[in-house]
Amino acid sequence: MGSEFKDNREEVIQAWYMDDSNEDQRLPHHKEPKEFVSLDKLAELGVLSWRLDADNYETDDELKKIRESRGYSYVDIIEVCPEKLPNYEEKIKNFFEEHLHTDEEIRYALAGSGYFDVRDSNEAWIRVWVKKGGMIVLPAGIYHRFTLDTNNYIKAMRLFVGDPVWTPFNRPHDHLPERKKYLEEFVQKEDAGATVDAAA
Repeated sequence: MGSEFKDNREEVIQAWYMDDSNEDQRLPHHKEPKEFVSLDKLAELGVLSWRLDADNYETDDELKKIRESRGYSYVDIIEVCPEKLPNYEEKIKNFFEEHLHTDEEIRYALAGSGYFDVRDSNEAWIRVWVKKGGMIVLPAGIYHRFTLDTNNYIKAMRLFVGDPVWTPFNRPHDHLPERKKYLEEFVQKEDAGATVDAAA
């Protein structure tokens, strides 16, 4: 009976382990056989997600509540596509370079779609496909990267606590306090849980 319940976020956010292929970064890069990752597993890595009403984002009470509870005072909207983003090729290359930030990265897809790749606790890449209506929060200190999918378009809301700081710290930046804090909160905690399970 419980298996019939479907998390409605999964219609706008899906995740899977990536293959090691060097093919076009905009392809899905599924492993064979496909290995999907639950949104609960993403949450264990600190990646939070919501499904929101992208058609009514200006008046959406749920978005307003999230912004208030998490302190997201800054908001802007970015369109990533060859026609709208200046220096598109250079920016896309930079977005796909593995990096971290010292603050959360919050993205809400208002139209289109894109891939946010994050590292799991064993350094494997998980590809997170965010489509219209999906909102994700990547925690400070997580190594990640972004690329468009083959549709070559996303219109995304960017949210931030206070004045935005978009500085990417390309890997390696393991000495940063935010990276150490991330490892303590999410990776080492998960490793400790696995050790307990093995001992049981």
